[in-house]
Amino acid sequence: MGVDLTEFSLEGRVALVTGAGRGIGLAFAQALARAGAHVVVNDLRAEFADEACHAIEAAGGKASPAVFSVTDFSELDAAVDAIVARQGRLDILMNNAGILIRAPIEDHAIPDFARVIDINLNAVYAMARACARPMKAQGKGRIINTGSVMSISSRPGVISYVAAKHGVLGLTRGLAAELGPHNITVNAIGPGYILTEMNRHVLGTPFEKTVIDRTPMARWAAPEELGGTAVFLASDAGGFMTGQLLMVDGGMTSNSLLVETQNLGASS
Repeated sequence: MGVDLTEFSLEGRVALVTGAGRGIGLAFAQALARAGAHVVVNDLRAEFADEACHAIEAAGGKASPAVFSVTDFSELDAAVDAIVARQGRLDILMNNAGILIRAPIEDHAIPDFARVIDINLNAVYAMARACARPMKAQGKGRIINTGSVMSISSRPGVISYVAAKHGVLGLTRGLAAELGPHNITVNAIGPGYILTEMNRHVLGTPFEKTVIDRTPMARWAAPEELGGTAVFLASDAGGFMTGQLLMVDGGMTSNSLLVETQNLGASS
């Protein structure tokens, strides 16, 4: 008996992707749209959200923008309510918005550390909390958080990012335990080193080769290579998977050479 591929379809479902104007977030949004979802593209900048929606629609998908800050915690319930009012439902939250600040500890000020934690961890919880309300009412939902290789490893120079991404893993497991009885799954995707605009400055540097040497697949990934994992976790095919971190890192975290010995100045 073959696999029923209709289990991977997202037709009729509404997905909210935060930080989806560019980079990994845009790739997630495009993948969910290709699977049939109407994707609500969140970004802090209206022009990025609009451009992403136009790209999705040009490829035959369905999308609409939602411009708000994921750290405006007092307004998130209203932002989610507005999406549900427009679309009639909310089935999938892709918690993707994030930042990274590179600095050695002596130069990494407390306000900068707090900002990274606010966007990369506190906002993940706040968005999950806001979206769980309509999902509970529907009796079903999918929450997918963006982790990192730094959710289970570390390196110098990005200590706040490491702390936040470790927190995302714990939060994912806690939310899975809390929301499972409501038929809401909560999982995380752990990207390896992805060639996005944020990382293009390392092309031709020793760090580019370091990543390749320490990745069993011997290359960086394209953002589009994360999309299939997101579709699986968002679909009925992933309906009994929850509380998990799925690494999409080319095998890097299986490699004993992962531990960095120097700050080479790039991010996953």
